[in-house]
Amino acid sequence: MSDWIAFWNSEHSIYVNARHRDVHYRAIADNIMRYVPGPTATVMDYGCGEALHAGRIAAAAGRVILVDAADNVRAGLAERFKQVANIEVRAPDEIRRLDDRSVDVVMMNSVTQYLASPELSALFVLFRRLLKPGGLLVVGDVVPPDVSPIADVMALLNLAAANGFLIAALSGLVRTAFSDYRRVRTRVGLTLHSEADMMAKLAAAGFTAARAPVNIEPNPARMTFLARPG
Repeated sequence: MSDWIAFWNSEHSIYVNARHRDVHYRAIADNIMRYVPGPTATVMDYGCGEALHAGRIAAAAGRVILVDAADNVRAGLAERFKQVANIEVRAPDEIRRLDDRSVDVVMMNSVTQYLASPELSALFVLFRRLLKPGGLLVVGDVVPPDVSPIADVMALLNLAAANGFLIAALSGLVRTAFSDYRRVRTRVGLTLHSEADMMAKLAAAGFTAARAPVNIEPNPARMTFLARPG
């Protein structure tokens, strides 16, 4: 994972422009808010990235824990939300010190592809310990083995057309072909999971899980899973 952490720590161009970045993080915040059970809930966004709209989640929850492995990302989060009392920024190792059964919702969106399989299994065990009885783990944007790169391209273009940045998206696709993201992905690759594999991993960690009808991201070729402590 160190190669991917280095990438996210860099000045990357994964988003084609500011509009793309805003739409992406607003959609994530909206999806997380759907699962917040009430105003006193503790919500963890694991691998949160820039989390531009986490303030909206904080307005609906009692405590929001933003977790990211990239130092520069965490520094940006700490600065962005320094005035929001119920948002805290943590490194992955820090959450191991949280109390058992202290979290209501864990969101892990578009992260599984950057983790080795044993790392993901260990995380599921940790989340199982942290979640309250009746809590919820949302694992979003899981990349299956048979997905085509064309599906990712079409998902971006459809999102761009619906949100007013289609020309920028077309230019961004050209930049991505020669970007650090492309080079890291070619060198390191992504970890792919079938539906059966994800269900088995979640069950092994003590979850009762089901695949959601639609992916949490606007890419229907990828998968989202909803899991509760068994």
